Amino acid sequence: MTSVLRQTLRNARTERFGHQGAIIWLTGLSGAGKSTLASEADARLFDAGYATSILDGDELRRGISTDLGFSAADRHENIRRAGHIAALLADAGLLVFVAMISPFSADRAAARRASTVCFREVYVKASLAACEQRDPRGLYRRARAGEISEFTGVSSPYEAPTAADLVIDTEQVDISGAVEQLVAYVGATVPLRSHARP
Repeated sequence: MTSVLRQTLRNARTERFGHQGAIIWLTGLSGAGKSTLASEADARLFDAGYATSILDGDELRRGISTDLGFSAADRHENIRRAGHIAALLADAGLLVFVAMISPFSADRAAARRASTVCFREVYVKASLAACEQRDPRGLYRRARAGEISEFTGVSSPYEAPTAADLVIDTEQVDISGAVEQLVAYVGATVPLRSHARP
């Protein structure tokens, strides 16, 4: 597809959907609230008229990344795949939420470079202690017991963003407040036009 045709289609999709395609990449430790935030914001914005999609790290590992483990190389490949899929969906005009730990800054930067449209990194911030206390699936307990190797925050590093586009501290605000922050940010960053056609 030529660049002219691609841009023509991108403009047509913006007109049809009433907004440009974009990637909202949520990163943070397991238990920080990424998936909950993405799901809640996705539902709110879809109801408001956005054409949305979610790529969740756990879902991707149950499907396209079932062949990958949790070594640094496998994590890199997992993020590469997610970044490419997100870029394709956003290029097709969708507002894409990506909820993945994505622990390495270089991999998040590569995902940003893969995008041809608006890409925003959101750091869903919560301390390791808070995430361990929440531990909704018992993963930290299992990691501390040695049942899970290379677990981010315990036996594998997490490189927190130093210049995220948005930081949402889920230790300071409840889920409702966090969703409000994310929805307001997306609305300002990727405004919805009132003349979208169904």
